[in-house]
Amino acid sequence: MPALRLDPRRVRAGTVAQWRAIERMVDAVPAAAFAMPTRLGDWTVAELVAHLGRNPSHLLRMRDGVLQPGARRLDATTYYDDAGAQAAAIAARGREQAAGCSPDMLRAAVHKQTDAAVAALAALDDATLLPAAGGVITLAHYLPSRCLEGCVHALDLAAAAGVAAELDPEAEAVTARLLAATLAARHPGRSVEVRVPPVVAVQVLSGPRHTRGTPPNVVETDPVTWLELATGRVSWAAALEAGRVSASGERADLSSCLPVLS
Repeated sequence: MPALRLDPRRVRAGTVAQWRAIERMVDAVPAAAFAMPTRLGDWTVAELVAHLGRNPSHLLRMRDGVLQPGARRLDATTYYDDAGAQAAAIAARGREQAAGCSPDMLRAAVHKQTDAAVAALAALDDATLLPAAGGVITLAHYLPSRCLEGCVHALDLAAAAGVAAELDPEAEAVTARLLAATLAARHPGRSVEVRVPPVVAVQVLSGPRHTRGTPPNVVETDPVTWLELATGRVSWAAALEAGRVSASGERADLSSCLPVLS
């Protein structure tokens, strides 16, 4: 994965920092807001908070899972390949976990699950092999997904509940790089350069190859906009109209490639 260069120590730090940021955000959500809708289909804030608690606890379930002999070896960019097939089950688990729970109960669950995951992470080696849907993955390649879940859903929670979004800078950078690398893996080529300064730049889409000087086709945006574009929280057309993304060159149109994940 030449487009994805990550320091495992910094990924660990960003993962934990974003988990802790989520705790603070959840604590700040007013009780009345837990019944409010979110931008995630029919999810309520309460169901989103329940899902946020499952982000750190997912590590525990992976650690305790059973490895299947001969399973496909996944990396950070292929971990989400079957995410669409799991979406309904993920939503159902969030609804089930939130059912009958008060805001205080949901907040307490987030803290408990986060504390347990932080302790578990400290005891695991980066090379630890974990079972995953569709294969197996090392801890080092799995953890970027925890940054992604934490950052993107932090933005979802802020949009729904009116609390300030907390994105740890390291977790945000890991997420932006992961999404850019996944885009490059799914749409290989060197005809369009996607820039998310100061975090990452990748070349994508087949066509005339760029080798030096200013690329003829450039897309540039900030990290938060990139996270929202790549995960379908904002459309390509809306981001362009709002001036949140610039695109120069006749091939600088990523609408057919987005979202990377949804």
